[in-house]
Amino acid sequence: MSDRTRACCPPAVLANGPIPTGGEDYERELSALAKALGHPARVRVVRLLSERSGCVCGDIVDEVGLAQSTVSQHLAVLKEVGLIHGDVAGPRVCYCLALDVLRRFKMLAAAL
Repeated sequence: MSDRTRACCPPAVLANGPIPTGGEDYERELSALAKALGHPARVRVVRLLSERSGCVCGDIVDEVGLAQSTVSQHLAVLKEVGLIHGDVAGPRVCYCLALDVLRRFKMLAAAL
C-alpha cells in the first residue's frame, strides 16, 4: 500500500438503526445526507473514495481539481454528516468512505 493510500476506515456497521418510514426523523436524516451530496465536487469526492481501497491522503485535491481550501470545506461537509472518515497520519489527514452511511442514504432515498 502506498504512502497516499492506507487502511484507516473502521469496519462498516449499519448507521443509526432501522430506517424510519416517514415523519420528521426520516425527512431530517435524508435531507442532511442529500444536502451533503448536493454539490458536484462532493459527489466527485465520494466517487473517488469509493474507487479506492483504504484511505486517500494527498490525491483528493489533485483529482477534484479545486483549491486545497475549497476541497477542505467540501470534506468537512461530508465528514459532518458521517459520509467520510478522516484519520490523522502525521501532517496529513487520510480520508475514506463510510460505506455504512452511504448504504443508509441509499435505503432512505429508496423509501421515498
